[in-house]
Amino acid sequence: MDIRTLSATSGYAAARPATKADPEFNATSATERAKASFENFTNTLKTSEQASVQAMTGNGDPHALVQALAQTELAVETAVTVRNKVVEAYQEILRMPV
Repeated sequence: MDIRTLSATSGYAAARPATKADPEFNATSATERAKASFENFTNTLKTSEQASVQAMTGNGDPHALVQALAQTELAVETAVTVRNKVVEAYQEILRMPV
């Protein structure tokens, strides 16, 4: 038996549980997860705004400002990507024949 075959088999076995449905997943947990992600997004924006105000008044750390802006940029890009996927899914549903 080839070692690559064994490696592929063990890799498949490890990846297989990731594709199984979560039996504890329900609508309330999805709602709670969405709410938590929106709260995290809001907190990231608030933190970045506070760091920006501190930097403008001369009381802030430039390194903290750059880090906060990078986190905000990542959060906004993620939000835009999610929004685009939702709009794309909605448009796809509208194209379905009834």
